[in-house]
Amino acid sequence: MNNIPPFGLGTFRLQGQTVIDSVKTGLELGYRVIDTAQIYGNEAEVGQAIAESGVPRSELFITTKIWTENLGRDALVPSLQESLAKLRTDYVDLTLIHWPSPNAAVPLADSLAALQQVKAQGLTRQTGVSNFTVALMQQAIDIVGAKEIATNQIELHPYLQNRKLAEFAGSQGITVTSYMTLAYGKVLQDAVIQKIAGTHQATPAQVVLAWAMQLGYAVIPSSTKRANLESNLKAQQLRLSENEMAQIAALERSQRLTSPEGLAPAWD
Repeated sequence: MNNIPPFGLGTFRLQGQTVIDSVKTGLELGYRVIDTAQIYGNEAEVGQAIAESGVPRSELFITTKIWTENLGRDALVPSLQESLAKLRTDYVDLTLIHWPSPNAAVPLADSLAALQQVKAQGLTRQTGVSNFTVALMQQAIDIVGAKEIATNQIELHPYLQNRKLAEFAGSQGITVTSYMTLAYGKVLQDAVIQKIAGTHQATPAQVVLAWAMQLGYAVIPSSTKRANLESNLKAQQLRLSENEMAQIAALERSQRLTSPEGLAPAWD
């Protein structure tokens, strides 16, 4: 069974001392899931923060993602070994294909075979994908089987609920990990979210994170502020009513915020 923790700490866009402080503070507050990626350019800092935190490796769940340039059979394994050296660990808990290979320059079968190889070598416990469409997920399932795809990490928030993809993933037993769950803070200004937050004496961020987790998704919010890191953690205790969940469901507006030219697939 895929074992993706429902709540973690993201590190996208955080660099240098900023990411060290964010991760160290997060670990101090009780975060145990850390999400990074080769392209973030912060794996070494994340590794430093973990080492300095004193939290035992066995308590942590670390995710990294293979960049498109490293998706070939010959490149993936050494690139992950380099990531492990930066992270100061012998293995990561989850390794993802960060984006599908642009124009399928590297056949998906090759990347998935290399992922199987690093898993067999014990360099990663689980494997998965990110930014995959339904068609790409189906292709991956046809190649290695759904059990080898622990998660698909996708942009998902109240303004882009990605239901078709989420339903497909669910039908295959694949966990959806939502990134940008707060839509760069845009949804925090939403009147519906703010009203629900008022009802629960919660923050808008807690409401949105709770909404995603209640739908069965994993979330990895990031923050550089201790108060927000602490507050976000409490989303795990918040339960929304069916009516409140329906109100948030009605906020869908297909507002995609991340679709880099040359990288993005033909979205569902």
